Amino acid sequence: MKIHCANPKAQFLSQQPEIEDAVLRVLRSDRYILGTEVMALEEEFAKYIGVENAVGVANGTDALEIAIKALGIGFTDEVITVSHTAVATVAAIESAGAVPVLVDVDPLTFTMNPLELSGVISNKTKAIVVVHIYGQSADLDAIQDFCKKYNLKLIEDVSQAHGALWKGKRLGSFGDIACFSCYPTKNLGAIGDAGLITTNNNELAKRIRMIREYGWQSRYISEVIGRNSRLDEIQAAILRVKLRKLDSDNKKRKEIAGLYSEGLKNLPIILPINNSNSDSVFHLYVVKSKFRESLREYLTKRDIEPGIHYPVPVHLQPAYLNRIRTSSSMNVTEVLANEVLSLPMYPELNETQIARVISTVKKFYEELV
Repeated sequence: MKIHCANPKAQFLSQQPEIEDAVLRVLRSDRYILGTEVMALEEEFAKYIGVENAVGVANGTDALEIAIKALGIGFTDEVITVSHTAVATVAAIESAGAVPVLVDVDPLTFTMNPLELSGVISNKTKAIVVVHIYGQSADLDAIQDFCKKYNLKLIEDVSQAHGALWKGKRLGSFGDIACFSCYPTKNLGAIGDAGLITTNNNELAKRIRMIREYGWQSRYISEVIGRNSRLDEIQAAILRVKLRKLDSDNKKRKEIAGLYSEGLKNLPIILPINNSNSDSVFHLYVVKSKFRESLREYLTKRDIEPGIHYPVPVHLQPAYLNRIRTSSSMNVTEVLANEVLSLPMYPELNETQIARVISTVKKFYEELV
């Protein structure tokens, strides 16, 4: 049997009765868009994160775009983020009309390197989008200090870290705004596209709600320039079911990560290193190997499906090449693109599968010698 890198179907099967009941509840109702399920999810998610407001939108990319627009950031304004991220992060900045500026990442945690920020700030810089990648937090203390020093807005991209903590506090509660993707493979994943935005600023929340639906506060009256990014009731109902199990699922991810780290600790492979202030929820278990391609092929041929997050940095993608300003050196990001490998990671992995992944990686290095 193939061991997938991520397995949304396994999560559905683990919660099938509750999810099917939730979907039927929506189908039997009289509201399918922005109804009681969305409102309930928004309330429950805000309480979970520890903020005043959560707003449901169509997907995580929309969440970032709407967040940037809600902050009044747009044409010619610069937004700093990383190149070692999903393209969606940068695509959202450009969709909002702003200009992305990319910095290198920390060589140990692979999150934004705060030391790189001073080299790219300009009088056009208005915000930082900090990406909490692979399940752990970036260095929020240093990044928040930088934002305060230069009067910048802080937007958290928490799409890979639902439920993770920084110094005991949930990610998504630190920035002016935080954005979450609920794509099916995420720690909190829908069965389709979905996204959430959180903020403690009530006026920002009001503006976000208006932008997500044509700028309306009253139906058919556009008070600001908006768009259509409505979260549907079915996805909201599914997310409400999964939110109740998020902490227990994250605990399983941590246990799997612990087994991987113990089983692979004596190999010539770089295992995940977490910031001591960050409690990772291991959206991905990412190792670093100079033999990445050979290891990937070896695992794939043995029905173990690894992933690469990410094979090409954003600044080297054809659509962005030679047109985006970056740190003076992007060396760490470019090395990671050639060496990172994501091992299978999802709560439903059983002990036999975990042991198989570990033994196969070990066997690869034994045969390599």
